[in-house]
Amino acid sequence: MSGVISAVGNLPSPLTSFVGRQRDIVGIRRLLGAARLLTLTGVAGVGKTRLALEAAAASRKGFPDGVWLVDLAPLSDPSGVANATADALGVPDLGARPVFDQLARQLAGRRSLILLDNCEHVVDGCAELAQALLSAAPELCVLATSRRTLGITGERVFTVEPLPPDEAVELLRERAAAVLPEYRGNEVNGREVAARLCADLDRLPLAIELTASRLRTLTVEEVTHRLEDRFALLTGGCRSARPRQRTLRAAIDWSYELCSPAERLLWSRLSVFVGGFGLEAAEDVCSGAGIDRHDVPDLLDRLVAQSVVVACRREGRPGFQLLQTIRHYGRQRLTESGEHDALRRRHRGFFLTLAQRLADSWCGPGQAQGLAVLRAEHTNLREALDCGDDPQATLALATALRFHWCVGGFLGEGRRQLDRALAGAPEPTPTRARALWAAAWVALLQGDRAAAERWLDEADDLGEKLDDPLVRAYVQGLRGSVAAFQGRLAEAVPLFEVAVDAHRELGETAGAVFVLFQLAVVRTRLGDERAQHDGRQAVALAQAHGERWGCALALRALGYDAWVRGDWEAGKALTRAALEIERDFHDYVAAALVLGLLASLAAAGGEHERAASLLGATRALCRRVDTTIAALGSVVVEDHARCEEAIVAALGPAAYEKALADGGRHDTPAQAIAHALGTAPENAAAPTIRKPLTRREEQVSALVADGMTNRQIASALKLSPRTVDGHVENVLAKLAFGRRTQIATWWAAGRAPARRTP
Repeated sequence: MSGVISAVGNLPSPLTSFVGRQRDIVGIRRLLGAARLLTLTGVAGVGKTRLALEAAAASRKGFPDGVWLVDLAPLSDPSGVANATADALGVPDLGARPVFDQLARQLAGRRSLILLDNCEHVVDGCAELAQALLSAAPELCVLATSRRTLGITGERVFTVEPLPPDEAVELLRERAAAVLPEYRGNEVNGREVAARLCADLDRLPLAIELTASRLRTLTVEEVTHRLEDRFALLTGGCRSARPRQRTLRAAIDWSYELCSPAERLLWSRLSVFVGGFGLEAAEDVCSGAGIDRHDVPDLLDRLVAQSVVVACRREGRPGFQLLQTIRHYGRQRLTESGEHDALRRRHRGFFLTLAQRLADSWCGPGQAQGLAVLRAEHTNLREALDCGDDPQATLALATALRFHWCVGGFLGEGRRQLDRALAGAPEPTPTRARALWAAAWVALLQGDRAAAERWLDEADDLGEKLDDPLVRAYVQGLRGSVAAFQGRLAEAVPLFEVAVDAHRELGETAGAVFVLFQLAVVRTRLGDERAQHDGRQAVALAQAHGERWGCALALRALGYDAWVRGDWEAGKALTRAALEIERDFHDYVAAALVLGLLASLAAAGGEHERAASLLGATRALCRRVDTTIAALGSVVVEDHARCEEAIVAALGPAAYEKALADGGRHDTPAQAIAHALGTAPENAAAPTIRKPLTRREEQVSALVADGMTNRQIASALKLSPRTVDGHVENVLAKLAFGRRTQIATWWAAGRAPARRTP
């Protein structure tokens, strides 16, 4: 789920030309103007999906709020339709409310078109979703493709017929020319042979495209002869099937049998992937027992050349996928071979290893890239979590995906997966202990503090029984988070202090950074001068390991401290630096926290209209994750209320509401951060580059990370305090990724600025 609801949509760019069907497109567009639900029906391989995509693309101007493709082919359960739709539209499933309600809220008042593709195997879920969304969003239209109608009130049906004879021949000619440039097929005899071949294929586009790929090695006459033999065999073996279904099956059977044994074996094994796969995954999962690992790239290339496998881009990376009909065929062959269960276990093993590797390396470079990998593999991750023969493995995978759930935009699904996995693996194992604190983190971010405390109690007990110091460290830190969120700040401090020491002793930098920036915020609120030192340590630790997500929140903590002390310019610089980092992530909660602070800083500096607009964006982000400001903790609620009161007093209620509504249009992290920084959203998504530190700055940063004050660092390095202050200031400025901001010297230990009165 990487898109956002906007006027852009998510229709893929076609990789091949679209042949014919202009009359059908006109008819579909006319029906979309008269009906809000239109279903394209027809047999497998008739081209429903491609026709729907072309018609949807041609209708973009009529749907200014976006045209969205929801690919339902990977689903096996009708209950997953709503989640798949939320993923496609970029509606983050982060709340405790039903996904239906979240979708309805986001689509209400928007003129959008949703294309539900491949509905037939989950038709009940599609019917339920369409009914709910069309009732809640009067401007919404739904275009569906299915071999079965949805069967709900108001549905119009358009039957997609096989291609007309001339268009079928033209499709064969174009696809054949792609693999055999010298092929023309325009001569009279050639067109007659091509027409006979297309008729044998019942003019089904999928069958024609599969057949065209063979013309690199066979003539049209040879293809026709071989295909006719295949049809006769299949007709005698399955008389109950419809002729067109026999034809398509024949084309796929024939394509399968023309593959080499190794190609067939790889084809069937690749069917275990859902929604696509990368080369590394194919090598790891599909090699062995007949396929050498080093042969997989060549075999894949040959399957691509034969139109069995489609090369594609997945989250900007090279990848592959199987057309759904091809995948189902391969899955049948895999089941017949007796390898199906073993391949599913290998599939789960690969994605468990991937998720654990990314989780273990979280505190380091590549966080945003790692989350992008997991987004690309989301459907495969779901499939792996559904491989239910080993509950402990499922629990380990759900836990390893904690950053995917909490930072990558899948909080609601993470809650459900962890709850289900914990229920399925009740044994008191180390895996369960880790899953419990991960589940507590998820529940806390959802605002469900009761569930968080329940999971933490069990994790605490289990951590003691298993003598697992890492579990105990995370439990202590999250207990501090719960106390802080509930306003029990004095109770939170010792919990955080114990957790920081435990994480440091274990060398668990990610945990230390996570607790330190929270400790800095709490101490700031309590008026404790040690807040700056905690914030500096968090920043230095994060910088020393290339940890960017935690660094952003630590910069926000320092910005908060500056605001409380009245140093608004330093606070703005630090907060904007945090936003510069946050724009590489899809973290709604973190973005809302940073934007809320920037709003308070703007109000303190007299920029009341801007502050109201930023509050509007903050509220919009919270709405998108189905939460409120209250879920972010009592401290945030109090600050927000104080900011709002100041704005209303300065602008008046009407102007405040207008500015609030203006900011509310920016309801995704990318849009809201771009609005706050004054950059274009498309530029806001570009990766930022950190300026390298000098050798001396690296030394200073490491000593700060070790907990030393600036005066102690000056003594250790035999430098003047002013020189150390300058190095510290440079480190922080470079952490702002090249922004030439003026960082005040209050960041240096023991040098507080003169207090300003807001």
